Amino acid sequence: MADSEWLSSSSHCSWGFSGVFPGSSQLAFSRAVSYSLPDVVLFCDLQFSSDGVGFCVSTFNIENSTMIGKGNDFASRPTTYKVNGKDIQGWFSLDFKSEELHHVPLIQNTQARSQIFDGLQYMLSLDNVVKIVQPQEIWVNVQYDSFFREHGLCSEDYILGMPKEFPVTWVSSPEVSLLKRLAAKISNNTKLIFRFLPEDLVEPTTKITYGELLKDLKSIKAFASGILVPKQFIWPLNKDLYLDPATSLVKDAHALGLEVYASGFSNDESCISHNYSYDPSLEYLQFIDNSDFSVDGVLTDYPPTASAAIACLAHTKCNALPPPGIDTAGGGRPLIITHNGASGVFSGSTDLAYQQAVKDGADIIDCWVRMSKDGVTFCQGSLDLNGSTTAATSFGGKMTIVNEIQNKSGIFSFDLSWNEIQTLKPNLIGPFSESNLNRNPAAKNCGKFMTLAGFLDYAKASNISGILIGIEHAAYLETRGLDVVAAVSNALIKSGYDKETKQHVLIQSEDPPVLSAFMKFPKFKRVFEIEFDIGGVSQPSVFKIKEFANAVKLRRSSAARVDGFYLSGFTDALVDRLHNANIEVYVGILKNEYMNLAFDYWADPMVEIVTDTWSVLADGLVTEFPATAAAYFRSPCSDPEKNELTYTIRPAIPGGLLNLATFGMLPPAPPPAPMLEPSDVHRQPLPLCPTEPMFRTFRCRLAPGAKLAADG
Repeated sequence: MADSEWLSSSSHCSWGFSGVFPGSSQLAFSRAVSYSLPDVVLFCDLQFSSDGVGFCVSTFNIENSTMIGKGNDFASRPTTYKVNGKDIQGWFSLDFKSEELHHVPLIQNTQARSQIFDGLQYMLSLDNVVKIVQPQEIWVNVQYDSFFREHGLCSEDYILGMPKEFPVTWVSSPEVSLLKRLAAKISNNTKLIFRFLPEDLVEPTTKITYGELLKDLKSIKAFASGILVPKQFIWPLNKDLYLDPATSLVKDAHALGLEVYASGFSNDESCISHNYSYDPSLEYLQFIDNSDFSVDGVLTDYPPTASAAIACLAHTKCNALPPPGIDTAGGGRPLIITHNGASGVFSGSTDLAYQQAVKDGADIIDCWVRMSKDGVTFCQGSLDLNGSTTAATSFGGKMTIVNEIQNKSGIFSFDLSWNEIQTLKPNLIGPFSESNLNRNPAAKNCGKFMTLAGFLDYAKASNISGILIGIEHAAYLETRGLDVVAAVSNALIKSGYDKETKQHVLIQSEDPPVLSAFMKFPKFKRVFEIEFDIGGVSQPSVFKIKEFANAVKLRRSSAARVDGFYLSGFTDALVDRLHNANIEVYVGILKNEYMNLAFDYWADPMVEIVTDTWSVLADGLVTEFPATAAAYFRSPCSDPEKNELTYTIRPAIPGGLLNLATFGMLPPAPPPAPMLEPSDVHRQPLPLCPTEPMFRTFRCRLAPGAKLAADG
């Protein structure tokens, strides 16, 4: 199927933009229309007032999505109903007149999402959705037809009596009898869709389970043109949250002429399959861009992400990755720089993490150099091996506190020999594992540690733009008799990187003397790491940085200000001032987990990538998930010259959410980040190198024109 045909035959529906705004609110519906593909379909869960007016409300017990039970005139009016054989207590639409429901404020019904819009919007009737939002298409879902019929409210009459100008093009229900009644009466322009509930539940009119109905799709074809199913019916998950092979459901349904729509998509789902590495775009692509089948639409809380998957990312896996700016004299896209390799997928700094990073399209792979007790240099994310390896199991007795490095106890590489370190295994622990957002648990202890020499050999044999060598705590290591600067210099010379022309070498450190020591390698790029929040940089500080570095790595919170999980602004003057001095700016560390993202990024890590690219104007993105950045840069939406695109991924707008917030619900603003002054740069030149070879392990700088003495 051609791309244009595929796009036109696919659709996505939502309760509005309910991942950010209260579901079924005017804000949710209008923002879904504004931020999505033109053919986005608004999904209305239809419920009725006592006088028969249809309202769009996302929960059956409306207490869960409104403020109806919270200190108002309706708080004393809860009731209990028997629904599908179970007693449910709460507040229900049919106990209130339409005039009352129009004054019920809506709230966000998912605790992990933004609450600042609670009480700002009110329940909407379907009539008001049509008049106010003016959507192109609406999908009406009647979840509890039998319940409303028992209480004298007929959804069939309501649907058949809707004005012709209502753009209702889909009607769904999990109840067979309603669809059968509608099938003989409804316009041919409206599709009837049978909605499947979990397989063990009983369909109320046939009295058989949805699992049994799933085995008899042919009978559904008699009264419906399609089915809406939970996404697990198509791609099941095993108990460890990995994908099992796809079922034949889509192909079987398509063979019968039934359309298939999948539900349950949400960017902030904690139980998303590990196969997707917390990139929600990958989940959509699994359903619409695999070689075996494609669903006809998806039901999502985040319609912009579904739009991006359809319009920007589908059919782009084989696209060439355009060259980064480092190869185009200041033009082109930002560099994709890893943080301990693809450490979101495999344990950081292991052979598997580096192999995955190269496979995923990283430009620069990084090695943060650590030293063993006997002087072996190797790659590892921290001098403290306690968290990233199994060191605590074998060497718990070597736990100690080194205040010069961190304010907690650890097991440090310089206290173990290389032979001892090689007995350890990697330990992949995600930064949000306490919230059950674990990373690739099947590979938790997989991979091998790499020496610096092994890393350099692997990188040189790989098709990457270059390498980044990170150096930390050089001054303290010197007190332990370990000269990491000399060890790195020698390793780079031995591997030929001092003469390398195809690959770039970046040396990164927060210690200016370390970077100054590498000025003897004019081809190397020196990256000054500012590992604290700054709100700007004074011109004297820029001059100071320029003395020893030609790039700066900023924290994400220095490049884009986030107040209480809301994007409030960019430090434009900071980045501009560095750029004006021909100093490149790298931003990181990017992570895919939604808990790492400001609400303005819509729980979509790609939105942060787009924002850092086009609004922050970063020259490099430091990420633990290079595949997500590469996927964006492979897509046509990464090229602003492509004006013919029907949709593109937009940068987040500072204050975009805060400016819409309910008064009194805004988080307190944090104090402004300080300006970087020359005293913060801490440039302390290394002493001149002594001429005696016996002092070769001493960190020092060469006198002008001098050559380093040979090893003694």
